[in-house]
Amino acid sequence: MTKDLTTPRALEARLGVQIQNSELLEAALTHRSFAFEKGGLTHNERLEFLGDAVLGLAVTDMIYAWYPDLPEGDMAKLRASTVNMAVLADAARRLELGGSINLGRGEELSGGRDKSSILADAYEALLGAVYLDQGMESTRAVIERSLAEHIREHVEYGVVRDFKTNLQEVTAQLGDGVPDYRLSSSGPDHAKHFRAEVFVAGKSLGEGEGRSKKAAEQAAAMQALENLRPNGEDDA
Repeated sequence: MTKDLTTPRALEARLGVQIQNSELLEAALTHRSFAFEKGGLTHNERLEFLGDAVLGLAVTDMIYAWYPDLPEGDMAKLRASTVNMAVLADAARRLELGGSINLGRGEELSGGRDKSSILADAYEALLGAVYLDQGMESTRAVIERSLAEHIREHVEYGVVRDFKTNLQEVTAQLGDGVPDYRLSSSGPDHAKHFRAEVFVAGKSLGEGEGRSKKAAEQAAAMQALENLRPNGEDDA
């Protein structure tokens, strides 16, 4: 017998927390299109508003604690890159949240279960529900499980050290033109894995992998810089 991944208990298992107040969970999973069709049920927009605030505080706290040497400007960029709709929608997809959302007929027919805006909003609403039911500590744990890998990957390959820009500057100085990145991907849509290979003057200089195209390209650029650096030369 196939396991139903859309039930509240299955979703809670993926979240790693059990919400005691079933009404909160139901509200978090109810899109306004469904609520209006059913005559004005409670929908998830208020919980989304609360979850957005909780998310911002938790992500800020994580960045502040994990990266004590990160300047304020980079902390702000990292937070912004983490709490944006695309990242939150991807977190929702990994939780297979789309199948659990109560949608109106129009949204259902137009592919609402995989719309990034609906998924991101539902993810934030779930955080709001967890916060009201379990408190900040449990909510932060959910957020950390969902987003820690993105934060760490983004620090390593994006915000603090922009390897792609550095590589382009080096190749320009060498007269080798602009680096050429070639991408491939594998895995299902909700859990894509990307691989990048960077070529300079027609020669492959680096390869990298990541959960996003940008991360894979940054990793490839980092390897290319290592290969271009004279032996024994340290980073500037």
